Amino acid sequence: MKTPHILIVDDEPNIVMSLEFLMRKNGYQVGIARNGTEALAAIAETPFDLVLLDVMMPDVDGYQVCRQLRQRPDRAATKVVFLSAKSRDADVQKGYDVGADLYVPKPFSTRQLMEKVRELLAIGPP
Repeated sequence: MKTPHILIVDDEPNIVMSLEFLMRKNGYQVGIARNGTEALAAIAETPFDLVLLDVMMPDVDGYQVCRQLRQRPDRAATKVVFLSAKSRDADVQKGYDVGADLYVPKPFSTRQLMEKVRELLAIGPP
């Protein structure tokens, strides 16, 4: 059983650092992208099991990253979790419309986030 590989995508260094620490502490391999362009490059290179994705980023936003990820048949098993300060119903709905598995509003509880990540990774491919 290989260690799940998680990509953290956020333009806020403190969030990246805390999430990276949390995921590594829980035994996951971690990749980091600081914007949407880096995220798409990382996704093209590596079949991540799960992507923790910020919505609001300066270049390519999280919605676009998710949409492009979902267009890749070779990444069909990748789970996408949006982490966003945009928590209006319309924003959340848009997240699910572009293919998110989960939408978590910021600020979030790291304990709850870990539970959700474990659940999503335990489900495996459809």
